[in-house]
Amino acid sequence: MDELEQSLNQFLQHLADERQYSENTIAAYRNDLKQLLRFLCKAEPAHPGAWAEVTAFMVETYVSFLHQRDYAHSTVARKIAAVKSFFSYLYHTRTIKANPAAQLDSPKVQKNLPKALSADDIARLLSAPTHATGPKAIRDRAILELLYATGMRVTELVSLAVDDLDLEHGTVTCHSAAGQRRKMPIGDGAMETLADYVRSGRALLVKDAGERALFVNHRGQKLTRQGLWLIIKGYAQEASLEVEVTPYILRHSFAAHLLHSGADLHEVQERLGHANISTTQVYTQVADEP
Repeated sequence: MDELEQSLNQFLQHLADERQYSENTIAAYRNDLKQLLRFLCKAEPAHPGAWAEVTAFMVETYVSFLHQRDYAHSTVARKIAAVKSFFSYLYHTRTIKANPAAQLDSPKVQKNLPKALSADDIARLLSAPTHATGPKAIRDRAILELLYATGMRVTELVSLAVDDLDLEHGTVTCHSAAGQRRKMPIGDGAMETLADYVRSGRALLVKDAGERALFVNHRGQKLTRQGLWLIIKGYAQEASLEVEVTPYILRHSFAAHLLHSGADLHEVQERLGHANISTTQVYTQVADEP
């Protein structure tokens, strides 16, 4: 392994160990920085043998290359952000003496407001699993109810263990990709549905008594992110919703509806697990929409 790739791998390990980034985020950094590495290896007349040999001109040429591709502005912005973060790491670890990406500007990206379902659409979606019977229907209703009742992320929901659900006190504890924990109230309606799932749904789906995942698939194994997406997509179609429904929209709807009902912004921030309240403030605009 040459020095270029070795330093890149050390940076990715730093993101995992020190910053505790999720696997998906680290994979995005890896793909973006591998593209930079491939570009530099084709540099003329000779490619750099160490990161210290990379000049500001080389980095600017790479950015020009990105702009010439048919990438969305948001994609270019992400790739540039990865480059800036990587060279900043190299500079602070004294791998390089000067940062060739220090003067890079990221393209302005217009942030679209997150979408939120109407109260009527939510009601139709949550009622869709009640049209069927059996353990999977009970599970699916519990999933939809819990997503909307807490606003938790997809990864957080599929990572829930049975012990994370406190039926006695009506709370659930989820674990973020950064290793943080937050306990959230569920609400009476969702609590009743979850209790029904634990008593009469999950017990019929689980085949291994040692399985601790709260939500399992038809094979009795931990439900995957992909499986969850398919479940939600199927019920959105069954409910004949005109908008595309994803787990993220349920999270957005939870936040917007909570703010619309008069909840404090800091409370919503805590419930969503946002590190910065400015991220939560976006939902105030969604909540104000008619």
